[in-house]
Amino acid sequence: MKKYTSLLLAGFVLVTGVSVAQDKLSRAKSETIGGFIGERLSNSYKNRVLLQDADALIEPFKHRNETSLWQSEFWGKWFTSAVLAYKYKPTPELKQKLDAAVGGLIATQSADGYIGNYAEESRLKQWDIWGRKYCMLGLLDYYSLTYDKKSLKAAKAVADNLIDDIKKADGIIVTKGNYRGMAASSVLEPICLLYTQTKDKKYLDFAEEIVRQWETPEGPQLISKADVDVSKRFPKPENWYSFEQGQKAYEMMSCYEGLLELYRLTGKQTYKTAVEKTWQNVRDKEINMAGSGASSEMWFGGKALQADPIFHYQETCVTVTWIKLCHQLFRLTGEAKYADAVEQSYYNALLGSTSHDGFHWAKYTPLNGLRLPGNGQCGMDLNCCVASGPRGLFNLPAHVVMKAADGLFVNYFIEGSYALVTPTGKNVSVVQHTDYPATGKIGISVKLSKPEDFSINIRIPEWSKKNVLMVNGVAVEAAGGQFATLKRTWKDGDEIALELDMRGRVEFIGDKSQYAAVMRGPILLARDEALKGANMGSIVNLAGKTGYVDLVSVPHTSENVWLQFSLKFSPESYKEQGDEPVTVDLCDYASAGNGKEATYFKAWFPQLIDPKKDH
Repeated sequence: MKKYTSLLLAGFVLVTGVSVAQDKLSRAKSETIGGFIGERLSNSYKNRVLLQDADALIEPFKHRNETSLWQSEFWGKWFTSAVLAYKYKPTPELKQKLDAAVGGLIATQSADGYIGNYAEESRLKQWDIWGRKYCMLGLLDYYSLTYDKKSLKAAKAVADNLIDDIKKADGIIVTKGNYRGMAASSVLEPICLLYTQTKDKKYLDFAEEIVRQWETPEGPQLISKADVDVSKRFPKPENWYSFEQGQKAYEMMSCYEGLLELYRLTGKQTYKTAVEKTWQNVRDKEINMAGSGASSEMWFGGKALQADPIFHYQETCVTVTWIKLCHQLFRLTGEAKYADAVEQSYYNALLGSTSHDGFHWAKYTPLNGLRLPGNGQCGMDLNCCVASGPRGLFNLPAHVVMKAADGLFVNYFIEGSYALVTPTGKNVSVVQHTDYPATGKIGISVKLSKPEDFSINIRIPEWSKKNVLMVNGVAVEAAGGQFATLKRTWKDGDEIALELDMRGRVEFIGDKSQYAAVMRGPILLARDEALKGANMGSIVNLAGKTGYVDLVSVPHTSENVWLQFSLKFSPESYKEQGDEPVTVDLCDYASAGNGKEATYFKAWFPQLIDPKKDH
């Protein structure tokens, strides 16, 4: 294996600077979320985040004998989700838990700065650097929350030890660990965040060196291959889970998250462009109707294959990281398509991977099949997806209503109150009254002490074709797939009313065989065998010529179901005149098969092949 001279060792110099490229959107001062989403957040807060035994996550760091596994990621995944939960809802109970978890982890740090559980001879191998990354992310999150200097000092020591270890080896990070160096080099993200906090140029130099090494023949070539389908960037390896595998979805997206952080520091357009191109390719070729993808954790061109039975489909870690990457791009650009993608993923794939009480998280979630629990990993009672799931769940509150230089952005429609400041620094509250997506009606009240001229931008989802938007009873144009900008002098008590197009939409995929799926708003609907009605195994006509179907809201038949609708369709018939339409019940994909007992469900329905028609 050829070795490359490290610019890190050669003293590569980069112009210093922090946040050269600023985010367009920033977080509200606080969010109080109600309704269905508020309930799900509350359940996860109580039953997963607070109930997690942090000492059990710290225990592996006390025994440095690991050679291949990934126990060292679990602390950081849980901790970063707990910080998100605390920022959303700060309570003394959770703060005490965070304090103890940081203190316990730092207590395991050795004199050379190492925090991890790998044996000395195995360091830099397998998942060692990946685990160090998650420790740094957790420590830096704690510092951003508390400004506790001990956590920043510990994070710096972890980074310094890593840089020193790599220098002592051969100066190359992309040959370490797994998946063409993507797992190891995803440490780019905390290294950039560490530079932001310390202004120590060695971290910026190290970050740039990581990206330079990506483009070497042994690296993942995440910039130069940005125009190549993510499933085709490298030949299929003989060993699926090997170093040669370059299609690993989760780790690839983690690297691109880091590249966006480096773009913020340097303003280098090639970095942002590479992420934008890759995001679009993933969206176009991989993301399914539930808003996620990947088989056996790899990109595989899965969007076109989603109606087929797929092995180990939709890893929760992939769903979470897709949501995080979308929101990284959304904060940076303010483009509606990124929020559209999150909404689809959050309401379907993410909520579909967790139990209603927030305690259980699935490893994989099919579009047709059974929701089955995963198993513990690395000799522990949780796996990577259980640890990671709440990071996706609590990623949303910070993005519901946000602030920009010239006004506010209403990005998601969720019952609650959101406290922000106007462009001149005055307090303003945005209060949403809605049961969306049960219905498409959203009421928004603006509360502020003095009138002020600024814009409020309302996201109109791409799927919504018929929209009614009104300000104080006066209609305003609203087109799908973009923000409707309402620029005016806002006064206390002003009201915005929005009604979105909640007709049932039928999406088709394939030629022979062809399948149909039903969407309503952002929600993918599914047929659960526990629901009443005929079997939907064979369908003659689901949508007709319009592409829409009539869905009728019906009362829940199960406490585990959130949204339920009845639908008429034409079944297969051997009578010359055919049969009358029959009625079946469908529910939201996240609820399908997600009760106390596993039941079979399907989101894609096969269409009969008719040789009389063109195929």
